[in-house]
Formats: sequence, structure tokens, C-alpha cells
Amino acid sequence: MNSDQKTKEMVQFEQETGKQAIWQGKTTKGFLRWKEGEKDYYADKKRISVYVSTETEKKWEEFMDTHKFSSFSKLIRESVNYFINEKTKFGGKILTHLGIANDSDLVHEVKGKLTTIKGFSQLLLEKHKNEINDDIKSIINNVLNETQQLESKFVTKLEERKEKPSQYDILLIEDDLSTILLLKNYFESKGYSFKGVLTGSKGIEELYVTRPKLILLDIILPDVSGYDICKEIKSHMSLKETPVFYLTAVPLPKIEKKMEETMADGYILKPFDLPSLEFLFDYL
Repeated sequence: MNSDQKTKEMVQFEQETGKQAIWQGKTTKGFLRWKEGEKDYYADKKRISVYVSTETEKKWEEFMDTHKFSSFSKLIRESVNYFINEKTKFGGKILTHLGIANDSDLVHEVKGKLTTIKGFSQLLLEKHKNEINDDIKSIINNVLNETQQLESKFVTKLEERKEKPSQYDILLIEDDLSTILLLKNYFESKGYSFKGVLTGSKGIEELYVTRPKLILLDIILPDVSGYDICKEIKSHMSLKETPVFYLTAVPLPKIEKKMEETMADGYILKPFDLPSLEFLFDYL
């Protein structure tokens, strides 16, 4: 259909939206919605295409089914936004400068802020001691005392944590709370200390400050892939000797393909029986 055959509304729609009112001889749904007064959903959006392998597509589909994503578009949008947010916390690699850079930066930041608070409080007392009453002086002195206590407790703890990471027996990174509670009760009944976290990012945060003797790791997590976490653990100087076992419902053939690449020490398939976990005691 030529432009002179289109209605004025069609021409106006195309000028406003940059979309076609007629496609292959039929009126487009976008034009009809626009005509009814609806906002064009795609007017301020841009399509970005992603090409992936068949294996990746299947992996994404499994993740979508497990976590109830309605479409690939939604999965990709949320994944990219999450990655951007998390990268600001953890840097280029998941465990880059694990347990050193983050604590060091945090100690430096806290010390700087405490110095500023103490300095301005002392200046107020020294330069304006004749202008402020006793009640205000008392408040400022309380601020100074609280700041000094915070410095002695918080900063010292941070520095101790950086130099001497705490240690317990087992870290479980698993997004199913019932599995965490089950294994916590099981291992603690056997006399082992245990910590469970629900996301990959929480597991990473835990590894900043702890050195577990054994790591149990789900593969399909709501944020970071268990495969990626395992690879980073095994490539990190202070963690690479820590045994890592996948605890997962992913089919065995898929896990076996990843064992050499991720350098995991083994795997436990769900559903499992508690007695089948006894071999783990040899690593503790």
C-alpha cells in the first residue's frame, strides 16, 4: 500500500512511532492498539539479539523451568541486571582477590570515616567551647566515646578477620531451604560444624571470611552458576585444595561433562539417602 493510500491516522502512527501501520497487506496490531489509545510498548525499546549454542539454550530452558521464568527475554533482562549489580561487589571474577581486597578496602573506608567524625567533634569542642552549653558538650563527648568504641571493636575485628579467617567444617550453597535444614541437622548430629546459604553470592561472601574444610555446591542457583563458582574456587590459591562436591538434581551425563573443566572433587545426586553421605567424613 502506497503512502497516499494510507489513512491520515496510519501516516500519523508511522511518523510518531517509526513503526509500520500496514504489513504484508494487513493492518498491524501495533497500529490498532495505538488507534485505541494504548501506548506502544515497543516505542522506547530496542531489540537486542543473542545467539547461543543448543547446549546453552537447553541449560537456560532448565533454569527457566526450575525458577518459573515466563520467557527467555525476562531471564536475560533479569540476569544482565543482576550481573551488573553483583559485579560492582565482586569485581571482574567471582572470587577475585578473595578475602583480601574487600576487607582491606572496607577497613580503610571505615577508618577514614571514623577519623572524620572524631576530628569534627574535637574541633567543635576546641573552637566553640565558649559558644555551646554543657548539654551539647555532653552529646559531642558521647559521640566521641561511641566512635572510639566502634573503632576499637569494629576495625579491630575486621583486621583480625582479614588475617585469620574463621573456619568451620562444611559450607553448603543450596537454594532449597529444606535441604539446608536437613543436612544441617544431619552433620551437626555427627559432630561437625555446618553453614548453609541460599544463593551463590552469599556463598561467595562467606568465602571472603571463612575457610571451610568441605564445600557442597548446588549447580542451578538463582544467581551464579555452581559450575562457575567451582572453577573459581579451584583456581584460587588459598581455596583450591578445599574439596568441592556438587549436590544437584542435574542429570549425571551433564555433570560428568563438566567435571574435568570445573575440577570438582565429586558429586552427589538428588534424591539421596543420608547414609550415602558418610564417605564425606573422610574429607573432614
